[in-house]
Amino acid sequence: MASLTINGRQYELDVPDNMPLLWVIRDVVGMKGTKFGCGIAQCGACTVHIDGVATRSCVTPVSAVTGEVNTIEAMAEDPVGKKVQQAWLDLGVAQCGYCQGGQIMNATGLLKSNPEPDTQEIIDAMAGNLCRCGTYNRILAAIERAAGKEVSS
Repeated sequence: MASLTINGRQYELDVPDNMPLLWVIRDVVGMKGTKFGCGIAQCGACTVHIDGVATRSCVTPVSAVTGEVNTIEAMAEDPVGKKVQQAWLDLGVAQCGYCQGGQIMNATGLLKSNPEPDTQEIIDAMAGNLCRCGTYNRILAAIERAAGKEVSS
């Protein structure tokens, strides 16, 4: 039995201790915004926040989760997440969109821990999130915009 708080709601779940958090979120709780990409924590599509820290849910067993989990579904209610999502929309970041939830989660985690990152800090923080469409320049511009830097659209 696992007791989790996801997006502010408490869940008591009858799942195996070693079940990855990703599958709990998607298949048991039914939130589909967090995506499966690689299953080995290399692409970032499965990124969620655990107590505000960007975490790869595909390799995190549910038994290891002791803090509050927030998914992409909660970002519209998070002040920083909302700014990041708006920057994504303003700059038309997404193409296929598959990785974007993880990208937004990682970017939001970065801006919460470092509200004014320089360009290299953004590049370094986002290096573990892959985008098959190659929208890296727009991702960088959107994070800079969300951080309050003047960016042309």
